[in-house]
Amino acid sequence: MTASSRRLWTAITALVILGSVPGLADEAGSREDILVPAAQEPSWDVIEDRITKGLRALDEIAPFEDKAPLWDYVDRELQAETDRALRDLELADDARRKRLAVVLVDVTDTEHPRVATVNGDEMMYAASLPKIAVLLAAFEKIAEGKMKLDLQTEWQLQKMIKASSNEAATAMMHKVGKEYIARVLLSPRYRLYDPKHNGGLWVGKDYAKAGLWRRDPLHNLSHGATAMQVARFYFLLETENLVTPKHSRKMKEILGHSLLRHKFVKAMNRINPAALLFRKSGSWRTYHSDSAIVQHDGRKYIAVVLSNDKNGAVWLDEILTALDNIIFTSNS
Repeated sequence: MTASSRRLWTAITALVILGSVPGLADEAGSREDILVPAAQEPSWDVIEDRITKGLRALDEIAPFEDKAPLWDYVDRELQAETDRALRDLELADDARRKRLAVVLVDVTDTEHPRVATVNGDEMMYAASLPKIAVLLAAFEKIAEGKMKLDLQTEWQLQKMIKASSNEAATAMMHKVGKEYIARVLLSPRYRLYDPKHNGGLWVGKDYAKAGLWRRDPLHNLSHGATAMQVARFYFLLETENLVTPKHSRKMKEILGHSLLRHKFVKAMNRINPAALLFRKSGSWRTYHSDSAIVQHDGRKYIAVVLSNDKNGAVWLDEILTALDNIIFTSNS
């Protein structure tokens, strides 16, 4: 962490402790309208801008390499143990009812990832978790030379991720542009929103009462995600395939040291307080989600959980505890 980053992080920590960071989306009662009645046939015209069309045409001729094909790495043993853990936690029925989605990826060896997925392609409302899409799009724009990573920009990015500030997220979305964010998510390079896999990461509205641009075309969610696409984001981050290796490392730094001490952080503080977490969560009403790269004791894994239940925050704590145990007891 650079000296300037440490100063920014210290300042943000102080604001959180003093209670003066407005608009934390992980607080209960944040105002958000989740969806509108679905269209008869979802139209992709709203996101078919000239650049996206050109990239799609190129992808048809010479397909872009998928650098995070996690669907190809589902591990039978890891899957069985994850399914068993949900049964033991009495959450299997909630998974069957599509109220819970879980993805676990052992990335101790990134050349040979091991994946378990339960409802991995189920699109769900994810509140603040999709702010990671804003982070990615911001760094794409920085890499293009269309935006500078100055102190003010880094301050906003750190507040948006570490403190989950809605105000900072909205300001960054306006700076980057909602259409640009969608273009990055839909790009053949990333495919973080992919109709072939039921959607994925989507941010089509300010983190405020107003500011709607476009809801996602398949499910009409303003801030949505699938667990597998979130896991792909973290896999691309860990393998330094988001933007450039340099930018990947900077994004990972920003995702570290979360100032919200609940869900995955609460569980890991109990399991191993020295563990490293690079993480983004989200909560609104009954929707609770968390996602992270977790590293400790020589192992590293990606965990993503999306839920729709009033007890979802408790579920996330219990599920991460079970997933961590699986990583350290299963055969690699």
